[in-house]
Formats: sequence, structure tokens, C-alpha cells
Amino acid sequence: MPDLRIIFMGTPEFAVPSLEILIEKGKNVVAVVTAPDKPQGRGQKITFSPVKECALKHNMPVLQPSNLKSPLFLEELKRFNANLQVVVAFRMLPESVWSMPDLGTFNLHASLLPQYRGAAPINWAIINGEEETGVTTFFLKHEIDTGSIIFQEKEPIQPSDNAGTLYERLMMKGAQLVLKTVEAIETGNYTTQPQSEHAELKHAPKIYKETCEINWNNTSRNIINLVRGLSPYPAAWFKLNNKTYKAYNVTAIDFSYPGSPSEGTYQTDDKNYLYFKTFDGWVSIEEIQPEGKKRMTIREFFRGNKIV
Repeated sequence: MPDLRIIFMGTPEFAVPSLEILIEKGKNVVAVVTAPDKPQGRGQKITFSPVKECALKHNMPVLQPSNLKSPLFLEELKRFNANLQVVVAFRMLPESVWSMPDLGTFNLHASLLPQYRGAAPINWAIINGEEETGVTTFFLKHEIDTGSIIFQEKEPIQPSDNAGTLYERLMMKGAQLVLKTVEAIETGNYTTQPQSEHAELKHAPKIYKETCEINWNNTSRNIINLVRGLSPYPAAWFKLNNKTYKAYNVTAIDFSYPGSPSEGTYQTDDKNYLYFKTFDGWVSIEEIQPEGKKRMTIREFFRGNKIV
């Protein structure tokens, strides 16, 4: 096998451990491709992506194309003469990019493909109440997230998990899988498996604001899973008395209420609790964030606020 020359492509924090482990293990990463710098925050200060920060720390060349089909970028990419490209949490690549290296381009995806193809696999696995997910490496081809699988590793989803805790574990497990995949390609000691196309495929589309609204007509379990799957970001939300609140932690409770209250009915003592009627019971809001304020426990909220 020829010596590997690797181009690494990624942008957010999720991709950093994968790049770090390749560098740490002495793999020949010749350049990094990441998103262009952008202004952030109130001061609109120009910020680098986490992957660019990591690359600069290791004195690596960084490419930041705004257009992945630009002839200038493609020419620059070719000059690195890479024979393998590794993609972790990056944009959709045109064929002119992913087909360039002799050994192909593989991607790390945070689900057990073919399940949960799409932009938000970690969120949707929790929202849908899954008890298991994982990470997959696969070779890129035309249709997004459909290429032949190289390796997979499973990861249990605990009842206490939210998107944040699961993200952390899959980020580290994914880095190990990226290393394993690079080493297998290096030796030629691997086989690939085409993804099956069966009827019960679940998808992981991009999450929009309307996806995050709590529907009190749903079951308590589904509402709890929605909140877990969107915490800490972008967070589930609900409206109450014309104000919008984000919910970060919700639990099911036994609660008696006279009559037959409709879904969305709430009860509170304005001190310790805020309960909502669901389709099949009641839930308690444990952590809340009013518009323009910080996240807090429900008791902290009631120290300075009332539901009116």
C-alpha cells in the first residue's frame, strides 16, 4: 500500500477529537479543509472554526473554500496529492471533491446507518425514544449518507441522556472509529458492506424552530424524549400566557386534578413547581429559560418571576 496522505475535512467541535487522534498517532494529515471564518456574537468578532483552531495549533495548512466547486479550490486541493480524505461533520461534497483521492473519501456519521441518515442523527435518536445508537464510517457516493459501510460501533442511550451527553460520548467513540478506519485502509485489511434499503428506515432531517415546539396533546413519554433530544441545543419550547419559554428537563409525575382538564392545562404554586397536562398524564418542568434570560431550575425561576 502507498503511504497515506490524508486531507481532513470538518468544522465543529465534534470533528476535533478525530483530527487530534490522527495527528497524535502519527498519521500523515497534509491539510485541513474547514468552513470560512465568520463574525459571531454582539461584537461580530471574526471567529475560527474549532477544526481550524486545532489545525493551526499543529501548524497544518488550512483551506477554507466558500465554494467547493471552485476551480481554484479544486486545483489547490489537487496540489496536496492526497490519496485519502476523511470527513467529519462537514458540508455535502461535490463528486469532483469526494472522488479525487485514489483510496476514496470516507465520512463519520453519528448513527448506525442506514438508520438516521441526515443532519441531526443524535437529536432524532433520542426524540424517537431509541435505546441504542452508534457511529458509522462509510465511503461517500452520490446520495447523501448512503455509501458502503466500513465499520460501526454501537452505543447505548441511557434514560438520563440528553443530546449533549450523547454527543460527547459519540464524539469520542467516533474519533476511535476514524482511527480504526484509517489504519484498516492503510493496510488494506477491511471489507465494505452496502447499506440495506428496507422499509422501516428512520430519518434525521435538519431541526427547525417548529420541530422544537412542545405539543401537550402528545404523551408524557414523547414530550420527555423531545425535551431530552433537544437539550441543551436548540432546546424545546412552549408558549404560556403569550410568553415563550425553553424547557431543558421535564419529568413525568403522578398528579390529581379535579374534573377532566384539557391537554396544556397547567398548575403551579408560583414557588416550587410548574406542571402541564399531557395526553396521558402530567409532566413537571424542572429547568426553564424565559426569553432573554438564562437557563435556571424552576425554583430559581420562581424566585424572581411569576406565571401570569
